[in-house]
Amino acid sequence: MLKIAVAKGRVAEKLNALLMDTRDYKDIMDLNSRKLVFVSEEKEIVFFLVKPSDVPVYVGCGAADVGIVGKDVLMESKSSAYEIMDLKTCKCRIVLAGPSEKSGVRPIVRKIATKYPRIASEYFNKKSEPVEIIKLDGSIELAPIVGLSDAIVDIVESGNTLRENGLIVYENICDITARMIANKVSYKMKNKSISIFASAVSDVVEGGGTCAQNVVMGG
Repeated sequence: MLKIAVAKGRVAEKLNALLMDTRDYKDIMDLNSRKLVFVSEEKEIVFFLVKPSDVPVYVGCGAADVGIVGKDVLMESKSSAYEIMDLKTCKCRIVLAGPSEKSGVRPIVRKIATKYPRIASEYFNKKSEPVEIIKLDGSIELAPIVGLSDAIVDIVESGNTLRENGLIVYENICDITARMIANKVSYKMKNKSISIFASAVSDVVEGGGTCAQNVVMGG
């Protein structure tokens, strides 16, 4: 049985939409239900929904053979799992943003509020800019408005939330999409099952399974 951990929310919705275009994996997940686990005995596959930040944990510990999650989560967690496919969906960006009255030349920032302390630290270290990183779990946009920080590092899709709160993007840090990852042991021991699933998804994503060709390692 192939076990697949799927990040709840937008990633799960986008994955389910992809699966609906496959021949073998449609109608397994019912996201309108309150269930967290979806089993197909016929296809020998189990999907279960978890908090996005927990996907690398489930995969890394072997509780899941495969995971579907945003690249931002993988970057922040420093996951040791194999990244085997870019699903090219759930497209967004991680950006440095701050008050719009400071538009023009990017201002010097000393305090950064973010849900992504690792990503933010690595970004500013590469630029050799000393900053204080303030880890927040709630509405990051509030931090520069009330003076907690000079700017924020956050994930954005349309940028509407930033604009509604008087913030603008200073710099793009990286682009983000949903990714398929695999446990290192499962990648070898269940390579055939992983390859079949990855090929089915890749046929939809790429129109021919080109990504999944790199997954096959033998029986």
